[in-house]
Amino acid sequence: MHLTASSFSVDQILATAAGTLRTEAEALNQLPQLLTPDFAQCALDILHSPGRVVVTGIGKSAIIAQKITATLNSTGTQAMFMHAADAIHGDLGMVTQPDMVICISKSGETPEIKVLVPMLKKLGSKLTAITGNVHSYLAKQAHYVLNATVLHEACPNNLAPTSSTTAQMALGDALAVCLLELRGFTALDFARVHPGGALGKQLYLSVDDIYLQHNAPRVPPNATLSETIVEMTSNLLGATAVTDSNGHLLGIITDGDLRRLLQRTDGFLHLLAKDIMTPNPKTIQKGTLAIHALEKMKQHKITQLVVTSEDNRYMGIVHIHDLVREGLV
Repeated sequence: MHLTASSFSVDQILATAAGTLRTEAEALNQLPQLLTPDFAQCALDILHSPGRVVVTGIGKSAIIAQKITATLNSTGTQAMFMHAADAIHGDLGMVTQPDMVICISKSGETPEIKVLVPMLKKLGSKLTAITGNVHSYLAKQAHYVLNATVLHEACPNNLAPTSSTTAQMALGDALAVCLLELRGFTALDFARVHPGGALGKQLYLSVDDIYLQHNAPRVPPNATLSETIVEMTSNLLGATAVTDSNGHLLGIITDGDLRRLLQRTDGFLHLLAKDIMTPNPKTIQKGTLAIHALEKMKQHKITQLVVTSEDNRYMGIVHIHDLVREGLV
């Protein structure tokens, strides 16, 4: 009997989804028990190899190979992807003898893999197999075998690669993390290879990269209200610092301070900057990461921070709009 989509209830669909996740979780839970010294030796050989890591596979395993390649590259290990089918039609030329090759195949018996493996061995490249069949042709020919055996695919027919590809990717992640630790790969290293996204900016963008884009509005403590408003308006930051003759920070005047002043009194035209300013404003030291400026703004529910030097000299202002523009918010 052919069942239509309307034959299934919401509960049935959710039950299938939950069962899929449980099956894949069980596959991952058994992987630590399948680790052998081959895994550690593979990681050490990659660490000391003068070549790159070439990751290959076919079908869904090729897609996993691409992801593992990307993860290795982003964590300090030079890697490249090579499709197994393309390899036996010319792309094998990208592999050199010092390279280490990771070949991913659930069965370890696919025709393309059987053609490719002897060519790799002839080149002299060390071969690591990530496979669900440790008795396969691929496993027997490999220098190292990473066991990705799963009991069942999440597919109800036990056919579509689901649990197996999850296991393959997890082993690739584990290898990348081990290599990351072996290399002493730091957050700053991560930022160096991720300069374009918000994640990278969190790790390298400092307040110096932001406040220097603006003029640094400032007035002396005896500035008139009119002079203060002109300075605030001309620099479009909605605030100005109040500094002494040596550039040391005395306080800040914001748009909010002016609005509250208008609410309190009508006799304000005679007031000076020192009468209006908020003394000891929230500051952040030059050179600090911009993400810390954002955290401080959130903590104190403010929209700007005064940037100062170690000796409390006024440097400039960082506004929440700057952080929004940089993609940190």
